[in-house]
Amino acid sequence: MTRRSWLQSALLGAGPLARARAALAKMKITRIRFYESPITRPIFNQSYHIVTVETDQGLTGIGEGGTADNIAQLGALLIGEEPNRIEHLWQLMYRHYFYPPGRERIHALGALDLALWDIKGKALGVPVHELIGGLTRQYVECYSTAFPRKGSLKETARACIELGFRAYRTSVADPGPGQPFDAMRMVRETVRRCQEIREGVGPDGDWAIDYHTRLDMPDAIRLSTLLEPLEPLFVEDLIRSENPGVYRQLRPQVKVPIAVGEQFGDRWEINELIENRLIDYSRVTIPNCGGITEMLKLAALCETHYIGLVPHFTGPIATAALVHVCGCFPGPAIMEMVGERPQAIPYLPECLDFKNGKLWPNQRPGLGVTLEASRLRLLVEVTEKSAPIPLFRRPDGSITNW
Repeated sequence: MTRRSWLQSALLGAGPLARARAALAKMKITRIRFYESPITRPIFNQSYHIVTVETDQGLTGIGEGGTADNIAQLGALLIGEEPNRIEHLWQLMYRHYFYPPGRERIHALGALDLALWDIKGKALGVPVHELIGGLTRQYVECYSTAFPRKGSLKETARACIELGFRAYRTSVADPGPGQPFDAMRMVRETVRRCQEIREGVGPDGDWAIDYHTRLDMPDAIRLSTLLEPLEPLFVEDLIRSENPGVYRQLRPQVKVPIAVGEQFGDRWEINELIENRLIDYSRVTIPNCGGITEMLKLAALCETHYIGLVPHFTGPIATAALVHVCGCFPGPAIMEMVGERPQAIPYLPECLDFKNGKLWPNQRPGLGVTLEASRLRLLVEVTEKSAPIPLFRRPDGSITNW
């Protein structure tokens, strides 16, 4: 026995960590299930459907997102694979069908990725945040979207801040059902409302606004200029997202902080905005980007260019995953919460730890989520391997393209 192997043996011994590592090395994925969530949104990339990844060692990982067809196709790639090789499996799912995956497929990939991280944390008996570098903050600040009315707009904004939220979030004024969207009039009405909100949050509170890509470029610039004296924390999605390069012309004309990314997928869709400092916050979220694996890379890219994270709200399990990532990110990080607090969900007896307007990391293994699948309707079950497109591998075994 060499000195090095003796030291490793002495340090690891035959304790729980050694046994967990041995179990990780032996595990294989045996079944993937996809359940319908009764609280899901009618938008492909905001699916709250549930994914479970089962192993032959009795561990089950829990994820969230995707559609039945995408989960069935991607899940079939994972059968028989080792769940601990998370990056390898991410590359397998991302590259397998030759063409770069669209946003809907990346969303499904992200759901499966969450389940793989959940398995690894459970196998090692630690929360995911311990696997990705450890916490940098005690809690993750939140801002509230659709905070319930508490009287006037001013009183509502004040109540939001008094509950402990970092900021109250509003949006560009809505003309009402069936009414035409007159941008000039909506800009004026939005400014009036934001003045009331600024009074409500007070000098120590913050507020933010989502333009919802409703405005054309001149109106987005005009509104941003009018809002400057009110000091928004950020203004979000100023114009449509199909052409990110247009922010090269918009950025010099907008002086308030800009947040973009909720309509994007992986890092290649937003890297131009980050690398050229055309935004101040990334709105890319989980599982839209491809899960924790991709979000960590996006976070590193943001840190390099001094960009903060304000991920778009998502389903409860994906929100739990975001707490792990944002909790370990060293830069500015603020999470979006809908309403006053997370709603109670019957099929998730354990999920989020929320108090005083903040999300708190916990020490439960994996994602820290408990699922009662018996309360849900099973839509898809995958037990057979299917990998119809060959992938080339480099001499070292890593994946390259077909």
